[in-house]
Amino acid sequence: MAASEESTLELAAFNGDDGDEETHHGPEFALPPADRGKDAWMFLCACFIVEAMVWGFPFSFGVFQTYYSTHEPFSSEPSGIAAVGTTSTGILYFSAPLALAIAQAWPRVRRPSAAAGLILTIIGLIGASFANTVPHLIATQGVIYAVGGTVLYFPMFIYLDEWFIQRKGLAFGIMWAGTGASGATIPLVMEAALSRWGFRTTLRAWSVAMFLLTTPALFYLRGRLPVQHQYTGFRNLDLTCLRTGTFWIFQTGNIFESLGFFMPSIYLPSYSTSIGLSHLTSTLSLSTYNLATVAGFILFGALTDRYDVTTVILMSTLGATFSILLLWGLSSSSALVYLFAVAYGVTAGGYSTFGQGCVPLIRRACGRTADTGMVVALLAAGRGIGSITSGPISEALIGEGAGLGKAIGAYGTSYGILVIWSGVTAALGGLAWVARVVGMV
Repeated sequence: MAASEESTLELAAFNGDDGDEETHHGPEFALPPADRGKDAWMFLCACFIVEAMVWGFPFSFGVFQTYYSTHEPFSSEPSGIAAVGTTSTGILYFSAPLALAIAQAWPRVRRPSAAAGLILTIIGLIGASFANTVPHLIATQGVIYAVGGTVLYFPMFIYLDEWFIQRKGLAFGIMWAGTGASGATIPLVMEAALSRWGFRTTLRAWSVAMFLLTTPALFYLRGRLPVQHQYTGFRNLDLTCLRTGTFWIFQTGNIFESLGFFMPSIYLPSYSTSIGLSHLTSTLSLSTYNLATVAGFILFGALTDRYDVTTVILMSTLGATFSILLLWGLSSSSALVYLFAVAYGVTAGGYSTFGQGCVPLIRRACGRTADTGMVVALLAAGRGIGSITSGPISEALIGEGAGLGKAIGAYGTSYGILVIWSGVTAALGGLAWVARVVGMV
């Protein structure tokens, strides 16, 4: 079918008006092509920028973790500091289904909500700059920032599902690579700013940067298909996937993996400092990890377009497990720390891309069309469980004492039990592959 014919049929199927632009009628109007063309790639560039700004900051929290725990007014109450970062990422993940459902029910609020979300993230950052207690940080840098990021970010899932069809895995991978790209630079910027100006000025300066860098991208965050004027309600929400065992197999492995996924990025800087490495080296280790996730997102995103998703999950699981247990567990020098950051960033970072890849298997199991965006959002909520709980879990694990006696590397430090926990949970992330082998998927 020709591209123009396909676009005309898609337009007719919607039978609605474009709420953002002049209404078009008749066969002379054709939608822009999916998977190619200037409009599709400009939209994807905007997604990359928003992804980078919304997620890059909380994924760089390891730098703030080190700063807050060693500087007043927070060093006197270090307990709970890790919860600031995990609360932020946890809410971003966990609120995904609700944000997507609202965007689907009220189509015309999608674009205005992006601007409102940006304003709310800035309020959270500025509010955190006035904090004097850890609960204040959790409420602002954790909760308010994350709620704003959710409102800004998740309507993009609906739009991306319209713009990319055949190359959906690659598109999701490129969008998610924004987190790694910004995560490679933000820690260095934050480390320098925190050392020179302190956290108050740093957070206020970042709020200005957030506004200046994100605002231009909002002009390109629009759908490919016409927007319906009416309120569609939640009655059209497709949650059929929740009634299939296939979805819950993927979700269970996803939750297991997320229980340890965030810990290396949170504690790698402080671990590096604890073994005698410089503050610059510890910050570079986090930047290296985040940069490596860029390759992981794009590589594994493309692989899900070509291979069975459970095979891709297995590749990610094996790589992440061995990198944690061998490279991080035995690391006692900057070389091994950097090697771990690269290996874990590529393999564990790629795990997040399997969401859209499992949709065909879920559709086959439920016997009907499953909404890609909602499946990805529900899986993101599963990762939110791991993110929110990993803060208190990690503090409890580190509080267990001096590791495993005279063991070498990280195993002989207070991070030893944490390393084992992260490695075991990474291995459990391969549950879907096991289920596929035994015929359950």
